[in-house]
Amino acid sequence: MKDEPVAKNLLTQMGSAFIRKEPFGLALIIGPWNYPVNLTLVPLVGALAAGNCVVLKPSEISKSTEKVLAEVLPQYLDQSCFAVVLGGPQETGRLLEHKFDYIFFTGSPRVGRIVMSAAAKHLTPVTLELGGKNPCYVDDDCDPQTVANRVTWFRYFNTGQTCVAPDYVLCSPDTQERLLPALQSSITRFYGEDPRSSPSLGRIINQKHFQRLRGLLGCGRVAIGGQSDESERYIAPTVLVDVEETEPVMQEEIFGPILPIVNVRSLDEAIDFINRREKPLALYAFSNNKQVVNQILDRTSSGSFGGNEGFIYLTLTSLPLGGVGNSGMGRYHGKFSFDTFSHHRACLLSHPGLEKLNEIRYPPYTNSKEQLVSWALGSQSCTLL
Repeated sequence: MKDEPVAKNLLTQMGSAFIRKEPFGLALIIGPWNYPVNLTLVPLVGALAAGNCVVLKPSEISKSTEKVLAEVLPQYLDQSCFAVVLGGPQETGRLLEHKFDYIFFTGSPRVGRIVMSAAAKHLTPVTLELGGKNPCYVDDDCDPQTVANRVTWFRYFNTGQTCVAPDYVLCSPDTQERLLPALQSSITRFYGEDPRSSPSLGRIINQKHFQRLRGLLGCGRVAIGGQSDESERYIAPTVLVDVEETEPVMQEEIFGPILPIVNVRSLDEAIDFINRREKPLALYAFSNNKQVVNQILDRTSSGSFGGNEGFIYLTLTSLPLGGVGNSGMGRYHGKFSFDTFSHHRACLLSHPGLEKLNEIRYPPYTNSKEQLVSWALGSQSCTLL
């Protein structure tokens, strides 16, 4: 938090140059429903640590957590520096009519556009943590069971309701044939013969999302799972094959326990498939060949990347979380949260005297003055004075 000294040139050598981290002022944080504690409190901590006051808007979809946050937070935090606002889209819309100094939103790209449009009216800076369709490329050179274990874990974690979960798998037909029995084995090992009775598998957040997901089960062909129970909002861990790119399951973020597999004939075709779509929040690649993983990394763009790994990188506060393009803008986690909610103010404090040293920068300009200024600026000689 303290002032950060920076390098100086000869023209500023007698002064003090530093970056001061200042709070923006009043921040609005709009949280999501899928991880309603973590994804609401982590940005709140960053905003308060940076010295801001905060209006916190938890998601009304996760009703119980919304209620707990409103009741519990005032018991632990100074109520003069934050407030919790409850309500749905109408109340959020009313909030966005007001001028804030910073807005932090986690949610869908559709709502992200609404938030950004409202912020633009006041020229308010924003961080948008959005989602999208995260690709997962599986190379022919891999151990199918290892891949299946890792993909099964981070696809069906929180019943697939995770913004950085893989939204579809790209692989060759041969790899698909080897991967399917391995995925079935992992699902059975993790959730038992009857996943519905597993305490490790959650349920869909509400009826609206349940009906949306059940509609996606009609895409392609169900190779694993596919069962559902409306009374419990239960959808089994499901794998779809023979999926067409034009089908709904490949057009929208799934946000549920459904994993489509799309066949590609080569690494180049997989990269082309990824690059002609919007930039994802996360991208994953599995291969025993490091060059394959590095090619995916080098030739694509995404908010985050996992090589032979899932979203375990979220446990590292040394890494930022944030999207790019359609998947968002800005970043947070750890010190990145503090930096996001801080205005980095450029400061130079000069001596009030010693005016004789400044004469070389004043007109009239001569060749000797220009040479002296150029020498004093060093590598920064292109800087306009």
